[in-house]
Amino acid sequence: MNQKKVKTHCRILCLCAFSIFLMSCLGWILEKPSFVLRGVIFSPRSFTEMNLLIGLDVHNPNRLDLTLQSFECTIYLKNEEIGKGRLEKEVLIPSSSTTPIQVPVDVKFKDLGGSLKAIFTGGDLPYKIEGKAEVRTAFGSLSFPFAKEGHTLLGN
Repeated sequence: MNQKKVKTHCRILCLCAFSIFLMSCLGWILEKPSFVLRGVIFSPRSFTEMNLLIGLDVHNPNRLDLTLQSFECTIYLKNEEIGKGRLEKEVLIPSSSTTPIQVPVDVKFKDLGGSLKAIFTGGDLPYKIEGKAEVRTAFGSLSFPFAKEGHTLLGN
């Protein structure tokens, strides 16, 4: 009877070790999803604040579905932080497909600083979006950092 307990404990230990090994290899199996900026919608909320709705396309290159558990980002204009955003709900990203998401960002006009002049008068406006995405699969969860930057030419 003692040998049965030892065998059972050994099997459980081997199963746990295999599970940990499988989860540690998830980074090798899972390709990083990509994020493409689709657009930004400005919506004034008051005389001192506005809402931005950042439209992103999330591409899942993997053969298995991903669940975007959390998504946090920081927005910079002219290398000055203007706001932070967070996606509050989980989003399913089917395998080998692209899914649009929208991330709300609250911005105070005082945080826009020198960028406010470029917005109203037109001109070149460099931007940067960086953050991290928490992704869950059937095998475990991973965190993917990301950063996107570029320039937008605002016209009158």
